[in-house]
Order: sequence, then structure tokens, then C-alpha cells
Amino acid sequence: MGDEIASTHFKGEDWSEFDRRLKEETMYLHEIFESGKCSRKPPVGGFEIEAWLTDKKMRPVPRNTEFLKRLNNDLATAELAKFNLELNNTPHTLQAKAFSKFSSQMHATCREVNSLASKMGLRVLTMGILPTIRPGDLSEENMSEMKRYTALNQQVLKERDYRPLHLHVTADAGDLQLEYDSVMLEAAATSFQIHTQVPFEEAHHYYNASILASAVTVAVSANSPFLFDRKLWHETRIPLFEQSVDTGEGQRRVSFGTDYAKESIMECFDENIELFDSLLPILYEERSGELAHLRLHNGTIWRWNRPLVGFDDDGKVHFRIEHRVMPAGPTLVDMLANAAFYYGLAERLKERCAEGDFACDFATAKNNFYEASRYGLDAEISWEDEDVRIDELVVKRLLPLAAEGLKKLGLDDSEHYLEIIRERVESGQNGASWQLAYVEKYGDDMRHLSDAYWHHQQTGKPVHTWEIR
Repeated sequence: MGDEIASTHFKGEDWSEFDRRLKEETMYLHEIFESGKCSRKPPVGGFEIEAWLTDKKMRPVPRNTEFLKRLNNDLATAELAKFNLELNNTPHTLQAKAFSKFSSQMHATCREVNSLASKMGLRVLTMGILPTIRPGDLSEENMSEMKRYTALNQQVLKERDYRPLHLHVTADAGDLQLEYDSVMLEAAATSFQIHTQVPFEEAHHYYNASILASAVTVAVSANSPFLFDRKLWHETRIPLFEQSVDTGEGQRRVSFGTDYAKESIMECFDENIELFDSLLPILYEERSGELAHLRLHNGTIWRWNRPLVGFDDDGKVHFRIEHRVMPAGPTLVDMLANAAFYYGLAERLKERCAEGDFACDFATAKNNFYEASRYGLDAEISWEDEDVRIDELVVKRLLPLAAEGLKKLGLDDSEHYLEIIRERVESGQNGASWQLAYVEKYGDDMRHLSDAYWHHQQTGKPVHTWEIR
């Protein structure tokens, strides 16, 4: 959930000074954007994989501090809970053999992580929501030892006048409602987040394309059907995360957003000031050109498709689109396939968006996203003025588009991943449907389910090939 900060205590004047600097930096970003001085590099890709630490009974183990210290790998960092960690990779330009590089490095990191876990008597699991997680596990005692998380928790509750957070998930099998007194509820969800650095003048087109793609990418990748022994949405992470850090400001900090970007990606950064209070008023001594306050504020707003600002090696400002809708897992090859599908599809939809050719309006795209999160590959959505099942849409129309996009990018080692997506969709078996079928056959023993999932994960085979046994 972001970089570490220096303090958890703030004075009254810190907010007004932070807001002043935030507005100053936003105006400065406008100036360099309008002058055309931002990065024009071709698309660059990278990933974040969030994972669980469990024992052999598949219960979460709050030992990430010890684990990461022994691992001593800069690509691995702590997440919100002590039983979660994040694995990163080196970004690469989306050309030629980029996916071979991604695969090689990610497999090497995971081998290292799994080897250490075995020595410590632990298991590492990539799964959207761990079926064995319990409300009591999500206590402040299990919050990672980072000041950022402590401060975020304090400020979210302060924004709410210390009213408890309320989770309400409506599902066909029955509703889940509970109240919680910290943001630790968010730690029940882990993600596979895809970053794409894009040329600045095209950033809003990539943003809009990612919004359009979200319904199909969340359906194809869904892997979170259970929470606290309840069968809920195919991707229950979506309502869980949206409600677990809800400050009560009106517009949720985790959301699908408010609209497509009309003229430029800067509309999102203007909206950040208009709709959201500052949560972490850390005052940096850097010059406004380093955009420290803008980046910190943006880091406390988690749109499912989030624009980010960074810097190239030569100091030029660049923009990235962070596609956050996908859950972690089931296997590395599944996640690489998800990424290839997204990159190819976003590339082609970006071109259509630039021409004003949107498959649906924003309200419909938003409704599509929540329908897909709820029903996965069985969802029916509206696309180009037609109601269509997602599985049919993906196989007949969107996979060919994604293949065109990968070819246009110049990625010559990734198209075979689209066959994994095709076989997954045609079989109807993603992570969520496998879990649901397993419980249908063997009953709702969440430990047994999680153990079987972990053993399948160790094979590295894509989820559509997993047997229900």
C-alpha cells in the first residue's frame, strides 16, 4: 500500500501546508505536461504479486519481518499484514523477449521464496482471499511494522469520526455483514497488479482502455469466491477492498472512478484534490519538481485503474497506469497469461479510444465490472450495444484483439499465453470456479480446500488443467 513514511503524528498546521504544496505540485505537473516535457518512452511493463505466509495447516502466519530479513531480496517487501508480502520484478519495455525476461526473473524469485519458506516450516500461497482467514486474524496486532500503515489506519478512522468500518457484501447465497475497527480488513485480499508506463500524451487513452478492459480481466482472473466461510462473489476482493478503507467522504478511495478521462490524464490528479482529503500530511523538503506530496496523496487513492507518476533515469516525468483488478494466483504462468491478455487488449482498445470508439459508456463499463466481479466467466455484460456472455466475448472477439495488440507492441514471446486464456475460458475453470467446484464436491472444509490448492500451485500448471481431487 505504498512507501514508508517518517512519522505517524501530525500537527494541525501540517494539513494546510501539505494541501498548499499538493496544489503547487499539481500546477507544476500541469505545466510540464502541457509543455510536452514528459516521457515519451514506448510502453514499459512490470508487476506486483501479493502473497500469503501460512503454516502447513494453511493458517496465516504473521512472520513477514523475519521472513523478509532472511530472504534479503530487494524485490520482496512487506504488505499491510504480517502474514502478507509483495514480490516485484524488474520492468522491461514491452517489446521482443520481455515476457521471457519476466518469466525467468519471477520464477527465480519464487523458487528462492519457496525454498526459504520450506526451511522455516511455512508455505507461500498466491490466492486472492485465503479461505482459512478468520476475522480475529485481522487485528491491529498483526499489522506490519511500518509507520505508513499505522498512520493510514489512524487517519481513516479519524475521517470517519471513529465510527467502525462496515462491510456488506450482497450475494446470491446470502449476505455478509460485519463491523470492523481498523483497516486490517483489507489485508484479507491480495492482488496481482500490472503497471504500464506509457507515453504521456497517450496516458488517458490507456487509462480509458484499462477501464473498458476491467470487466473481462477480472472475470478471466477471478480467484476469491470465499470470505469467512461464506460463498460470495467470484472476485470478493472487489467489495472487500472498497469498503475496508472507506473514509466516508462520499467518493470512495477504492473505486472504479468517476468517468473516462476526456482530454488528458491530468484530470485524475485534479480530481484527487477536489474529491479527497489529505490523509498523510508528511512535509518533504524536496523541491516541487520532485512531486513528493502529489505522489504521496495519490498513493492514498486506490482507483481500480490508478494513474501513477514517476521519473525516468534522465529525470523526465513519466506516467504509469496500474491495473489493480486482478487477484493473486493461481500460478505464475496464469498470472503471466493474465498480463499478456491485458497488455494486448489495452493496446488495441487504446487505439479505439483515441478515435472516440468506446465499446460502451462509462456507466455501462462500471456496471460490467461489478457484474463480472460477482459472476466471473458466467457474467453477462453489455459490449458494443449488445448483451453478451463474457466467455463468448473473450473467445470470439477480445482474444483476437489482444493478439493484434501484442503483435503491434512487438512482443514476440507472449502470444502463446493467450492460448492459456482461451483454454481457461473455454473450459470455464479459473481459480474461483475451481474453488467453488472443489467445495461442491468435498464440502466446505477450507483447510482441505487451501491445502489442495497449494499442492496444485506447486506443480506450476495453469489452473484450467487442475483436477478436482
